[in-house]
Amino acid sequence: LENLTFVGLMAMIDPPRPSVPEAVGKCKSAGIKVIMVTGDHPITAAAIARTVGIISKESKTVDDVAKEKGIPIEHVQDKDVNAAVVHGSKLKEMEADDLDVLLQNHDEIVFARTSPQQKLIIVEAFQRAGQIVAVTGDGVNDSPALKKADIGIAMGIAGSDVSKEAADMILLDDNFASIVTGVEEGRLIFDNLKKSIAYTLTSNIPEISPFLFFIMLSIPLPLGTVTILFIDLGTDLWPAISLAYEKAESDIMNRLPRDPIKDRLVNERLISVSYGQIGMIQATAGFFTYFVIMAENGFRPSLLIGLRAQWDDMYNQTVEDSYGQQWSYADRKTLEYTCHSAFFVSIVIVQWADVIICKTRKLSVFQQGMNNWVLNTGIIFETCLAAFMCYTPGLDKALRVFPLRFWWWLPALPFSALIWVYDECRRYILRKYPGGWVERETYY
Repeated sequence: LENLTFVGLMAMIDPPRPSVPEAVGKCKSAGIKVIMVTGDHPITAAAIARTVGIISKESKTVDDVAKEKGIPIEHVQDKDVNAAVVHGSKLKEMEADDLDVLLQNHDEIVFARTSPQQKLIIVEAFQRAGQIVAVTGDGVNDSPALKKADIGIAMGIAGSDVSKEAADMILLDDNFASIVTGVEEGRLIFDNLKKSIAYTLTSNIPEISPFLFFIMLSIPLPLGTVTILFIDLGTDLWPAISLAYEKAESDIMNRLPRDPIKDRLVNERLISVSYGQIGMIQATAGFFTYFVIMAENGFRPSLLIGLRAQWDDMYNQTVEDSYGQQWSYADRKTLEYTCHSAFFVSIVIVQWADVIICKTRKLSVFQQGMNNWVLNTGIIFETCLAAFMCYTPGLDKALRVFPLRFWWWLPALPFSALIWVYDECRRYILRKYPGGWVERETYY
């Protein structure tokens, strides 16, 4: 080149979006490993990775350690390195086992000057390690990796048609931060489904146990089938749905990703808490209310055991209570149906506490707050519905739901308070001793 005058040097840069560093930080706190795979030069790739936080400031690569200590790269020990920048030519020479070791020993990795085939190899290596892999890409070269990944995410604006066809999801704003927002939203949905299931399952124990006691102890039936339908199709519906509106707990993006094999939507710990713990307390509340009303009307608990044959004999008009009073069949059935109503109301009362404790899986209710007004309204609704069923004239004949004296609403209240206190203590221990026995056995 001749007769040219040097005027100046122009450099261009395509900077990352301002929201990306925060999004990468959220991913790391959530236990999500962020890996850069690019066709750029390793120096460029490493610089961008440090800018957005994929390689943190305190992390050192082989080149950094060698430069710092003034030694050849070959003399750098693996224990001094916690980040890696891998050139495509080096990756090409690696065996599958070598790549597996690299991925296992480094949390922060950048692959530079990679080919489409190498991107696919990287995805397969992570999947061999049991990882759930999400891949983002916008070009034709990214299509094999997008197709192979557990979830392929193509760019909606800059992405090619081929990459969009290969992907499972299209990012409309081409913003990495939107993926993190999607992860957070997905965790919230999964959380709220668990909470709703835990709430719904709990009332099964106080619904089933009356029939078991009815058969095994031969006592008058404590709860009828009609009142069970009131619970399942009436009072429980609104509170169960309201948990879908619960806001995310503050630690939702500080948890490690769940184990896809062990941590299912319904697991043994959820069953244990719902059935074996909270459900048992609820059943106890119902039976306590049942025995209180029976005793108040002359039938002590000891007399009720084995009384079913006489109680249900419509031709026996002279069944005696604990005080020698004789009860006709019609009077006995009126008392029995009144107990059905009381047992039903006691379940509603203990379900107040149940829906409140189901708002969070680990945080205290005081930390979460009571700002879910769909849930708050649901508690009022189920209480009003229970009162409507008990006190509406004519329902005693149509549905055999009898009115209750005011103080018959009270026996279940201490059990409702017990459920709340018990679960607050359980969640306090979860927060105080993470990874302990209580977490392993009860954190669903």
